[in-house]
Amino acid sequence: MGNLFSVSLSCDAIAFRCWDSFVGRKHYVSKLQEDLEALDSSLQDLTSLKNDVKRRAEVAEQQPQMKRLDQVQIWISRVDTIEAQVNQVVNDGPQQIEKLCCGGYCSKYYISSYKYGKKVAKKLVELSELKNRGEHFEEVAAKTLLPPALVIERLLEPTVGMETMFDEVWSHIENEDLGVIGLYGMGGVGKTTLLTNINNNFQHAPNDFNIVIWIVVSKDIKLEIIQDKIAKEVGVIDDKWKDKEQHEKAQEIFGILSKKKFVLLLDDMWDWVDLTKVGVPVSNQRNNSKIVFTTRSEDVCGRMGAQKKIRVKCLDWYKALNLFQEKVGKETLSLHPDIPKLAEAVAKECGGLPLALVTVGRAMACKKTPEEWNHAIHVLKKSAPEFSGMGDKVFPLLKFSYDNLPCQKVKSCFLYCALFPEDFSISIDELLYCWMSEEILNKYVNVDEARNEVYDILGTLLNACLLEGEGDIVKMHDVIRDMALWLASDPEKTKESFLVQTGAQLIEAPTLGKWENSKRVSFVANRIENLVETPKSPNLLTLFLRDNNLKMIAESFIDFMPILRVLDLSENKDLIRLPSGVSKLVSLQHLNLSRTGIRELPTELKALTRLTYLNLEYTAELEFIPPNTLSSFRRLEVLRMSGSNYQLLSEDNEAMIEELKGLKQLDIFTLTVRSITCLERFVSYRRLLTCTRNLNIEVFDVNFDVNLPTMKSKDLDFLEISNYGRFKQVENYWARQAAKGPRNSMVIDRLCLLGLQSVVISGFSSLTDLTWLIANAQNITYLSVDGCSEMKTIIDLKKLLKVEHMVEEWKPFAKLTHLILSQLPVLKSIYNNPMNFPYIKEICISGCPSLEKLPFNSSCAQGCYTILIEGVDAWWDGLKWEDQLAQNVFLPFFRSTGATLPGFFFFPLGYFWCTAIIVGLF
Repeated sequence: MGNLFSVSLSCDAIAFRCWDSFVGRKHYVSKLQEDLEALDSSLQDLTSLKNDVKRRAEVAEQQPQMKRLDQVQIWISRVDTIEAQVNQVVNDGPQQIEKLCCGGYCSKYYISSYKYGKKVAKKLVELSELKNRGEHFEEVAAKTLLPPALVIERLLEPTVGMETMFDEVWSHIENEDLGVIGLYGMGGVGKTTLLTNINNNFQHAPNDFNIVIWIVVSKDIKLEIIQDKIAKEVGVIDDKWKDKEQHEKAQEIFGILSKKKFVLLLDDMWDWVDLTKVGVPVSNQRNNSKIVFTTRSEDVCGRMGAQKKIRVKCLDWYKALNLFQEKVGKETLSLHPDIPKLAEAVAKECGGLPLALVTVGRAMACKKTPEEWNHAIHVLKKSAPEFSGMGDKVFPLLKFSYDNLPCQKVKSCFLYCALFPEDFSISIDELLYCWMSEEILNKYVNVDEARNEVYDILGTLLNACLLEGEGDIVKMHDVIRDMALWLASDPEKTKESFLVQTGAQLIEAPTLGKWENSKRVSFVANRIENLVETPKSPNLLTLFLRDNNLKMIAESFIDFMPILRVLDLSENKDLIRLPSGVSKLVSLQHLNLSRTGIRELPTELKALTRLTYLNLEYTAELEFIPPNTLSSFRRLEVLRMSGSNYQLLSEDNEAMIEELKGLKQLDIFTLTVRSITCLERFVSYRRLLTCTRNLNIEVFDVNFDVNLPTMKSKDLDFLEISNYGRFKQVENYWARQAAKGPRNSMVIDRLCLLGLQSVVISGFSSLTDLTWLIANAQNITYLSVDGCSEMKTIIDLKKLLKVEHMVEEWKPFAKLTHLILSQLPVLKSIYNNPMNFPYIKEICISGCPSLEKLPFNSSCAQGCYTILIEGVDAWWDGLKWEDQLAQNVFLPFFRSTGATLPGFFFFPLGYFWCTAIIVGLF
């Protein structure tokens, strides 16, 4: 009874609730069919709206750095979800409709129909809400703050020969202490290729950079353009960007990059760019960002504040040949057994310049016969612009560097260097006097001021990578030289007109028609024997005929050269006389007769009253200079007679000496003296002494004993002394002066050689050291000592102990670049203590079997790029070192030349007993 009662109560409760629901929500059933139709229609509307929004988002995402909004993506996902749910509800509709009765107002299964109707009504509400939300999307996508990838990979052909350079640059990028890195080099050397490799490597190498930005800067680019390019990379450009001021753009770029660890790659920079005005944060150790740029100018590296400057050089021979062969192709190289060797000759004409190697290599890929290859070699040597690709691809690219030079004067000086042969080491002094004679330089009171301008001009050309140089010489790369001659052959390009055929094996001068409009002519390093025709050259300023086989110059040859200013006939040993017609060269200022066979100067030379430079060095046959000839050259500033056979200072030449003393403009004088009498006379002539720059003393008198320290010359820069007799007086004089103690009485007051830079001493059997010289010539850069059989040390510190102030301040070899010591059998040391060689480039030690110690400690190797030590094992093993660390530091640089030679070789072959060559860049 209880159980029945309990169940009855439950059924009544349920019935009551159902009835209540029926009365309150009867429309769930009565309007079921109507709601189902509305649901289907709403679903179609929502689906159409979703497709429209989705299409808008996809179109927007096709734009750079655009991405759909998160809320849009979430909405689309929700619509996709409810679509599936509603479709299921709609699919169940026909079955639920069949359950209805009483005209649709009631159901055979009321509770089931009620629940279904309620679900339909709920989905209608959800569809309505989603539709309403989708109709209010004004924007469906926006720009992202950063590009989707860390770095955009750039197209790049496979490279050859740049692996070492790439590794060096990448190691500096990984160095946290370096923020700004400059890559500089001549056009076509591969700077952009190298930077592209760096860019692409960020995709593969582990790194924690947020973004890598590549900008091509190019010439004359404006800051706003750089800003726009960076803004595009970081995704801040919008419709309002173009209306912003420069400083506003900079602030916006700075706001983004300052929060990122970035890499900024700037390609092809021609001038300094103030990156702070662009908006780029200063790279420092706090943000560890990197700025790497390429340029053709080392000067740009300095102005950009590069913490590391790396010169991108031409490829070495092996790598250059590999690149060339790759572009030619194995098929062509294997067509004939002679082609590989000819290919090497063609590749050499490219001078290791990648652009030229690639261009010429591709042009030769279809050349199948040795005859075609020989023709290519001929064209590249004689007229490179005519070779396919050189005149229209290579040279125009290199010309940009020429066009960017600051003024016409610098451009003229650059082109002038093309007058010299390929691979020629051009003396800076030679350029100085040629340019002075042509009046290219400004007017100066003295030659030192002009020399400063020359170094400034050459510095500009070196910085622009149009010249290569070291010390007092410069060189011009072969392809750069070809480009310069290409320019100089067209007056419309440069306002110059050159006729240059150097090293061309000419046996006679080119036809007269080619001379007519030429401003400068050079036939250096040919085999021309006779000049018999009469060229008409009204515009000719410079004529180079050096290093030929000249024997005869016709009297009329120089009849029509009215404004010729520079004439170089040097290195023609068979030329024994000048034509009398030389008197017609009234404008001539520069005459070089060095290393010719000239036996006497013609009296007609007196007509050259404008002469400022006369070079008679190493004229081994010169015996006579007519009286009053030198005195005719009132403007003469340079007289070079070092190595000449003519004894200018002999006792019977008193009149000639008076002529010299009368040359008030004489600033540079060089000579060789071969007797004690001549040397004493020379020292006594104060006027000559003060303008002497180069002095050679060659004495073979066994009784030679002269007090050299009486000589004073602050301008002497080269001193060569050769003697195989006695030379004790110098050392004795030094000892006497050092013993006096007070500094003002020392030899430094007697021997003033502060300008001395190069010293060569050979054959002095009594010299034990060079302390007396080194102490008084502290600007020496080049020192060579040979054949001094009693030389025990180069610098003896004990001889300075009584002069304490000098010892404290003295820095031996502070500027030394070259030290050559040979055939010094008793030499035990160079200097007592370790020395710093901040500028050393080469130290050569040979024939020194007693040398016990090198003046190095472990710190001497710091910063060295290359050190090479060669010698026999026994000598190396016997060297003493400051510490074990020093020996360990230098051990990797030692290269054995073999075991110790048998004892009977020691004396006659002392050179082989100990050979050490140390080449270092400190």
